[in-house]
Amino acid sequence: MADISYQERLTQLVEPGEQVLAVAKTEIAQGVLPADPPQAEQPGTSGAGGGGGVSGALLNLLSPLFSFPAGDRIVDRVTHGVAGRGAPGSSASTLQHARRPVPPATTLNDTVLAVTDRRLLVCASGPTKLWSSQADDERAVAETRVVWSAPRTAMADARVGWHRLNPKRLRIEFTDGSWLAFTVPIAESGKPLREIASALSGR
Repeated sequence: MADISYQERLTQLVEPGEQVLAVAKTEIAQGVLPADPPQAEQPGTSGAGGGGGVSGALLNLLSPLFSFPAGDRIVDRVTHGVAGRGAPGSSASTLQHARRPVPPATTLNDTVLAVTDRRLLVCASGPTKLWSSQADDERAVAETRVVWSAPRTAMADARVGWHRLNPKRLRIEFTDGSWLAFTVPIAESGKPLREIASALSGR
């Protein structure tokens, strides 16, 4: 699905007089992410026995049916590294939580970043399909909605660079000290991410 479709949709979602500068279909990078916001704490994810430690990590590797939060983080760190940092409730924390599918996740949705002359917007498309028709794609674009936003003044920096084997990872840093990374599939162009970085950083 071309980013230009989302560009047209984003112009309908912004406030009157707000100008869309860059749009990119992306996804939050895999790896260890910031902690959830305090109000998003899930029952059973903390306290005694909630980690699983090394045994939890081994079970996570052996079978996706077993899930231990600490084990998940160990596997993510070893396999993908760190994809974001920030205290619970920080910009990176609330952003990544806003784009996490609500379990049970039965549909896929694109993540779309947009930079305007006022804000950074994070959007979720309508449901997408692996094998989609043009009508399916148009419906997904038409149902795109803003799920998180922050003023430009909350952005400290943004840049695209190498991370392990991926040369196209966008890192957005916030003024509260938190940060979050975004990627595109290795076969796709990194130009939309570079345009997001340029629009946010002014470089």
